Amino acid sequence: MAGLEGMEQPRQRVGTVAPVRWTPTVEDELALKAFEVFGDPTLGEIRLPSRPESAVAARRLTQTVVLRHWGLSAQVAEHAVLLVSELVGNAVRHTGARCFGLRMLRRRGWLRIEVRDPSRGLPCLLPVREMDTSGRGLFLVDKLSDRWGVDLLARGKTTWFEMRVVDR
Repeated sequence: MAGLEGMEQPRQRVGTVAPVRWTPTVEDELALKAFEVFGDPTLGEIRLPSRPESAVAARRLTQTVVLRHWGLSAQVAEHAVLLVSELVGNAVRHTGARCFGLRMLRRRGWLRIEVRDPSRGLPCLLPVREMDTSGRGLFLVDKLSDRWGVDLLARGKTTWFEMRVVDR
């Protein structure tokens, strides 16, 4: 190295790895804040305000649960986050509700995520063309999940999806 002639350089020992210390990232901090504010959706339904910014909190909660709580793959987390975003977007845009519910369930070989809102209006899976700029939400849910559906309730509905997952 230029300018360092005659200076002894520290040697790297072969086969040793310095211990890696986990330091929380900004995303980790924001996810922890979302758990603090809204609760843990794996313990029961949590309530979020029906505003566009709630989709951000729902995505953070989903990613943290799928990756850290359940230890599933990054691809499963990516698909789950996208699908949650679509269901939350529909609940916020189309129901006129003050809030919606989010719940995440895990059983051997499956995960299930539910979004509950007070509207009894059913979502509609529409055909999607290449140049369409909207209406792709349920199309994505249909393509990326193994099962999805809507359960009508006495007051509202629950829209849900399930994905097969590999248990580690």
